[in-house]
Amino acid sequence: MRLSVPALFATLVVLTAACSSPPGNAQTPPATTAPAAGGFHVEEVASGLEHGWDIGFLPGGAMLVTQRPGRLALVREGRVTEVRADFFDVLVQGEGGLMGLAPAADFGSSREFTTCQTHQENGKAVDIRLVTWRLAEDGASAVKARDLLTGLPVNPSGRHSGCRPTLAPDGALLVGTGDTATAAVSQDRHRLGGKVLRINAKTGEPLPDNPFFSSADPNERRIWTYGHRNIQGVAIRPGTGQVITAEHGPAFDDEVNLIKRGGNYGWDPSKGGTDPNYDESVPMTDTKRFPDAVSPLWTTGSITEATSGDAFLTGEQWGANNGALAVAALKGQKLLLLHLDAAANVTSVTLPKEFDDKFGRLRGVRSGPDGALYVTTSNGDNDKLLRVTPA
Repeated sequence: MRLSVPALFATLVVLTAACSSPPGNAQTPPATTAPAAGGFHVEEVASGLEHGWDIGFLPGGAMLVTQRPGRLALVREGRVTEVRADFFDVLVQGEGGLMGLAPAADFGSSREFTTCQTHQENGKAVDIRLVTWRLAEDGASAVKARDLLTGLPVNPSGRHSGCRPTLAPDGALLVGTGDTATAAVSQDRHRLGGKVLRINAKTGEPLPDNPFFSSADPNERRIWTYGHRNIQGVAIRPGTGQVITAEHGPAFDDEVNLIKRGGNYGWDPSKGGTDPNYDESVPMTDTKRFPDAVSPLWTTGSITEATSGDAFLTGEQWGANNGALAVAALKGQKLLLLHLDAAANVTSVTLPKEFDDKFGRLRGVRSGPDGALYVTTSNGDNDKLLRVTPA
């Protein structure tokens, strides 16, 4: 049964105080949970979507929205039109399908954007891949320009597919990936699942300042961090270069992480390669097995929120919420605002009441060029694209 906002706040405070993380997991200080300061105006920009996954902003105010069943929508001046594109090879299964999206930095001239998608051939799951497309001048269609990066592991069930690409200020493409529910993938630096990848946005090649660039393996050269379970959000804090990810835990400890070059984030359901089974009872961040594992900035503890996309609120119009990290929750069906200090430590967590029992599961979150926050729902029926501004 869903809780009302006041009851939810009270429950979260009690659980935060009473529950500790599983043995061996990194400990994080409990953060205060309270109603968000000020009010929010939530406007429905588009409807009729199905599992809206990600949002890409185009010059002139138009937006592209990926939909997990293998459809792409162009949203322009309140109108939604389907972009014709050949998605016949997208494996639409479980959590897999057409997922993250990142327009090219030079979209104005190249018309290119990159998607992350599960790939099948003759009905058989092959891999997860990044594909670069070119949008027609009228926005009515898109053609494949190239496969940017192939060979990311895939689970035929679609489980833990990831996959969120975000363009960094330095031009690098950062890609958060899932471990495909395969025991040894996250700690294996020769496989691209359970990682943050850092690649050339035009070629898919590793960048020379990546931490493992001296490796003979091109996969390892593409890795920025490893030891992740299922990254769903990748956000870059304006003016700092700090990369903050949102990640699904198992039945506990959904995480928000500060990404540190070369870091191991401590997820290892293979228990050091000793167990071929996917043992989800292990800690999300196992500091006993990996003493140098990077501790999360914040976790949900024993509560399962299923954290998804994340983005920063930017601009004085947000008042006390300026600079807060907005994190969408699928199972939790809410928007969380994490308030951070300069070092990205979480000082408090607040919840906008406007999202309580209103929109269901929330998936994609991106900060728009107009300073508004854009959010997609993922209920599977008449999903929405929402525009959030201060009231």
